[in-house]
Amino acid sequence: MAAKIKNANPFVLRYALYFSLIVTLFVTSLLYILGLSEPLMIFVFFVLSLISSFLILRVGIENYVLKLIKEVYSEVSLLEGIQFSEGSVTFDLESLTSDIEKFARGKKIEIDTLKIREEYRKDFLGNVAHEMKTPLFTIQGYILTLLDGALQDKKVRKKYLERANKNVNRLLYIVNDLDTITRLESGSQKLRIETTNIVELIESVFEMLEMKAAKKNIKLVFDKVYENPVWINGDAEKLEHVLSNLIENSIKYGHEGGTTEVTIEELTNDKLIIRVTDNGDGITKEHLPRLFERFYRVDKSGSRKEGGSGLGLSIVKHIVEAHGERIYVESEPGVGSEFSFTLQKTENSESKSTSELKDSSPE
Repeated sequence: MAAKIKNANPFVLRYALYFSLIVTLFVTSLLYILGLSEPLMIFVFFVLSLISSFLILRVGIENYVLKLIKEVYSEVSLLEGIQFSEGSVTFDLESLTSDIEKFARGKKIEIDTLKIREEYRKDFLGNVAHEMKTPLFTIQGYILTLLDGALQDKKVRKKYLERANKNVNRLLYIVNDLDTITRLESGSQKLRIETTNIVELIESVFEMLEMKAAKKNIKLVFDKVYENPVWINGDAEKLEHVLSNLIENSIKYGHEGGTTEVTIEELTNDKLIIRVTDNGDGITKEHLPRLFERFYRVDKSGSRKEGGSGLGLSIVKHIVEAHGERIYVESEPGVGSEFSFTLQKTENSESKSTSELKDSSPE
């Protein structure tokens, strides 16, 4: 077993020598005091005793220390889920200490990560329960009211059923968004990458949201007139989702009579940046780092007056990152907000009919 020890250093030799010297001195001194041997015989006995005790003690200490060190390595190997190798055992205390410290640091990072994930899980489950509880209780209240006698009144019946249906739609909206973000995070949602005219895509979103913008007298405009197509590589359907979410948010939180402006800028030779800017209330700095978290809301009042699932911006971030791109936000209270994201630019408009499936999991 000792032959397999790596770096049998002076640690064992030193202590074996110390103990053998003490034992030999004690025995020879005792013999000399008792006068049981001649001085020459005592000297010979001293030398032989020192050598033999040194060898015996060395093997004993070596085996004992090796056993202890092997237990340490075995515990570490068990916790790490790796196979223990005797060839890796060392008596080098510096190496052993370094290995243990490295293991401890790794475990600390792992424990901290698990704690963060556990907090995130609790927070997520709490948010899901909170988001679903409100429409469920509302639906239950309407149904109980109808069962208690209001069912006979046609006007009340119709009004309550319409309100219940509205809350059912809200539940479906939340469930659909949860399904979307789960598929994006797991990578099961594939992107259909094709060459797309981003100007046409933005105009389509403008047309889709123009009625909603008109209710608040908000103008949806480009920064300039785009007479020619601007081609990008991306999933047109998913990018339309991104644009509609950002533009719809700018309408929701924009001022009456305000403006939502979309800008297309050339960032590099092969990158574009799309900016969605409004002149609404803006967002304070402390909220910006968490704005793309699931269910995170700037308004903590719980009124949910603007509706929504609380997952929109998180989905937007996942879609953009699934394209290998980045999304940014800048905001100033009282001035407005700007959400921007990058896209891959292309000049090859002929490849519009070709497409490829791309894993949506972020790299």
